[in-house]
Amino acid sequence: MQKFTEKVHCEEERHEIVWVKRKIDEESIDDKTESDKQTEADNLQLFPIVYSKQYGVHFGKLEKLHPFDAQKGKHIAKLLNEAKLIENWKFYEPLEITKEELLKVHTPEYLRSLNWSINAAKISEIPLLAIVPNCFVQCGYLKPMRFQTAGSILAGKLALDHGWAINLGGGFHHCCSYRGGGFCAYADITLLIQRIFAEESYIKKIMIIDLDAHQGNGHERDFLNNSNVYIMDMYNAYIYPKDEPAKLAIDCGVELLPKTEDAEYLRYLKRGLQFALKEFRPQLVVYNAGTDILLGDPLGALSITPEGVIERDRFVFSTCRSQKIPIVMLLSGGYLKSSAKVIAESIINLKHQDLLTLR
Repeated sequence: MQKFTEKVHCEEERHEIVWVKRKIDEESIDDKTESDKQTEADNLQLFPIVYSKQYGVHFGKLEKLHPFDAQKGKHIAKLLNEAKLIENWKFYEPLEITKEELLKVHTPEYLRSLNWSINAAKISEIPLLAIVPNCFVQCGYLKPMRFQTAGSILAGKLALDHGWAINLGGGFHHCCSYRGGGFCAYADITLLIQRIFAEESYIKKIMIIDLDAHQGNGHERDFLNNSNVYIMDMYNAYIYPKDEPAKLAIDCGVELLPKTEDAEYLRYLKRGLQFALKEFRPQLVVYNAGTDILLGDPLGALSITPEGVIERDRFVFSTCRSQKIPIVMLLSGGYLKSSAKVIAESIINLKHQDLLTLR
């Protein structure tokens, strides 16, 4: 595996460890101090959950006027620490993705349209941004999105090492290489997959399981006619984005009616995923686990209970792990204040079900 740099963030102790993961040769082992060996041992014991304090969106408290939970990742991280699933706020922390790295997928024209600051009107469906000065959008929205995008890429690499990984952010499935949409400014799913294909030559086949309430038209546009990427998308067909051309990229599609409830939702999911895995044997699954499917979510318009979300995640993880398919989970949409608690409870349940073992 090629080397990559990652930071381990420890909020309570207020210090950071920066380390480089690389192949270890026999000579380097002899040269290591006991302190070096202990640091490596501590790192190896970390759960592959990715989070940074930089994930939080902020506009000088204006974010409280918007349905988006601006601190969702922080709230989940806090609950995981309280449950002792993560000790002392120790997460894998990504570095901010650079413009050069973004250009490996995004067109120069699209990044110029963001102006590396932003023309707020260029990202549709984010009404709050229209009243926020560009400097606030750059620091308060785009910068956190760049950290979350880097977190998705790091989580993809960790999933190949450990069998699974979770990014407490990301899942910007409405953004493609040449345009943004929804709340999505960067195409983190495409960037993750393209990076894996570029750096891990043995990986030839990747599946996207998109269970956000909305159609994942961004990654669909990017992987149209790409036989190495299989897309399963289950979504409310009567809400944004209704992108008909992008649907041509969907290999296994389930279009749901508004107000779909647990029993019907889970029945469609189990049937669809089993069909998809018979058709296509992936070497990595990118699981876009939106919680905007929850009953009462103002944008998803479905009627799934917290118990339904927990069972959804359990089924996807157990199916992939039983077939020894690495899985990386991204959080995507979820616009209720209760979403963070549901996500944390779902991750804790995965641990209790022995689905978060490390290989």
